[in-house]
Amino acid sequence: MKKTLLALTAVAAMTGSASAADLGARPYVKAPMPAPVANWTGFYVFGGGGGGLSNADQHVQTTVGAIPLTIDQRQGGSGWFGTVGAGYDWQFSGTWVAGVFADGQFGSIRATIQDPTIGITGKQKLETSWAAGVRLGWLVAPNVLSYVNGGYSGAHFGQTNFTDLAGVPAGIHLNSYNRNGWFVGGGVENSLNIFGITSPGWFMKTEYRSAFYNAKTQDELFDVGNTAVGNSIRANSWNQTISTSLVYRFNWTGPVVAKY
Repeated sequence: MKKTLLALTAVAAMTGSASAADLGARPYVKAPMPAPVANWTGFYVFGGGGGGLSNADQHVQTTVGAIPLTIDQRQGGSGWFGTVGAGYDWQFSGTWVAGVFADGQFGSIRATIQDPTIGITGKQKLETSWAAGVRLGWLVAPNVLSYVNGGYSGAHFGQTNFTDLAGVPAGIHLNSYNRNGWFVGGGVENSLNIFGITSPGWFMKTEYRSAFYNAKTQDELFDVGNTAVGNSIRANSWNQTISTSLVYRFNWTGPVVAKY
């Protein structure tokens, strides 16, 4: 009996060794490729242009005593502008981007200014403005950033020259002036590596912005002698713009995929 058990054990051992040898080595399996990543941290510059709408809430009052002569009314207008700027972004938590930026705008966005008590009308022109602010964005894709922004803004409004109802110069004007305010907005920025075109570092962004400037009281002045007419116009300004800009990122290195 003992000899029989030993014989069976030997046969089983030899059979197992042969089976293991027949299996051969396990095939090599390639490690899964990592998801594309991109680095949004760094400096960038941009330039572009767009169009805007301007609204002014205004009323006429006496220059002496500030006695209202009309009720508040909203006048509007539109125009175009160009823009240039620069900024710096930080990418954190993988898909979040925060940054600071500053830009300037130049162009011609106009809103109507009127004094119905003496029948004159003119255009208040936003000639230049600038903004400094912050933005916070989320990467909807490695190459696409959606964001909101906000901050401080300043603007220069040019001289308003009035005409009468027939369009004849009235010989009355409002001096140019500067105002300060704030803005909020948002947009989308995306890489131009699309449709098979390779353009590392180049992006395009489209942005909406709404800027609010505090009310300003201006005396109506005769062109001759620059003396007071006796009426003043108090108006604020609300400007909405949409712009498209070409962006260059100095640090752009993504998205990249590991190679084997």
